[in-house]
Amino acid sequence: MSVLRSMSSGFHSEVNSLEIGPVYVRENGKLHLANETSDRDRNVKHKPKGTLRLFTKGFSVELCMKKDDPATQRSDHFIFTYTKEGSLRYTAKSLFNMVLGFISDNVHHVDSLLDFPEQIAEKLFSAAEARQKFAEPITGSRALHKFTEAYGKLVLSSLCLRNRHLVVSEKLEDIKSFQQLTSLDLSFCKLGDGHELLEHLTTEPLSSLIQLYLRDNGLSDAGIRKMTAPVRVMKRGLPNLQVFDLSCNPNITERGVAFLFGFRKLNCLDVSETGVQDKKAVRQKIMDNLGLVYAEDPLKEFDHLSCKTQGWAEQVVRQWDQAISEAVKPKDSLKYRTAARNFYGKVKRFYPEETPAFVDAITCGRLQFYSKVTGLTHTPLLVKESADFKDAETENTKKRTHDSQSKEEDNSSNTVKRKCTHFSLEDWDLIKTY
Repeated sequence: MSVLRSMSSGFHSEVNSLEIGPVYVRENGKLHLANETSDRDRNVKHKPKGTLRLFTKGFSVELCMKKDDPATQRSDHFIFTYTKEGSLRYTAKSLFNMVLGFISDNVHHVDSLLDFPEQIAEKLFSAAEARQKFAEPITGSRALHKFTEAYGKLVLSSLCLRNRHLVVSEKLEDIKSFQQLTSLDLSFCKLGDGHELLEHLTTEPLSSLIQLYLRDNGLSDAGIRKMTAPVRVMKRGLPNLQVFDLSCNPNITERGVAFLFGFRKLNCLDVSETGVQDKKAVRQKIMDNLGLVYAEDPLKEFDHLSCKTQGWAEQVVRQWDQAISEAVKPKDSLKYRTAARNFYGKVKRFYPEETPAFVDAITCGRLQFYSKVTGLTHTPLLVKESADFKDAETENTKKRTHDSQSKEEDNSSNTVKRKCTHFSLEDWDLIKTY
């Protein structure tokens, strides 16, 4: 017993030197306070439980990770925030977010996503997109194909690649992986008759297409014949196509228009500015074979205002476009060279007789057709819009004529003033010296 008391007294002196909180010692089945003589500890004893601290106020902990091997360093498992006092706080992420991040990092190793919940798949797609996994050259297309195979139009229902021929050429395989698209805009993409994407349009993955825009792609009768061969021969390909735009393709003639008669569900057709010569004959043929009527006013289906990229992969397409535009962007050195060349070299001036003569590609004018049965709302709206436009145009013409008259008066006054100007004697002397 004396030994225990000596030990407790010694421990008590050590406790006072360390200045820590209360220490309890079990002796003969009872708890005794070892440092009860300290006034500071008595005050601590009577404090409520809510004010007790596990660590002191200046206590800090360093998050230990393997800094030697950066591959094993996983700092994204923690959320770093600051407290009111300004100290850094480490909070562990939920297990779901950690697993989601791991799968998104290795999404190209997933065998299939069929029968996977759509809500979780959307979060997984967003996580992979944030890590730019779909922009990788080899594994990106494979990962994107897993999502398009399982979810179809949820990944992308409408795709607008208008005037993005570089994206079409660089990401052709990724574009072909999209399934169940309802709208596809490939205008001004310079495809030509032999492009691989034209054959893909009539395959099974794009059988859900309703709107197809191929404006100004250098197509001819041969390309239309090749593209529509499965439709005319085997009766398959684009069975739900309703809106078709083939305008601004000067090499499409009456023969190429005849290849379109296999699309029985067409409601709107645009063959404006093509190589069609006999407009009356083409109108009659389209009326007899497709039941479409010539539109006196422009149709709103071909204004290209409603075509947008919609779906989970909307941001992915933007990343493609941004990456390709940055890769094609000229270097600063080239800018400096051209600037120096323009400064020191002789700039070529184009006079009116040297300007190239641009050939007008409009051969047949506007040729748009619509279905009276399903398109009753097309022309009345456009007639009203055209009437409003004509009224506004008349007002603008009046304003223009008034402005032109005022400008002519100003110009005439300026000319009169210029005629009234005379040279001084000093000016005449200076002119004679030349």
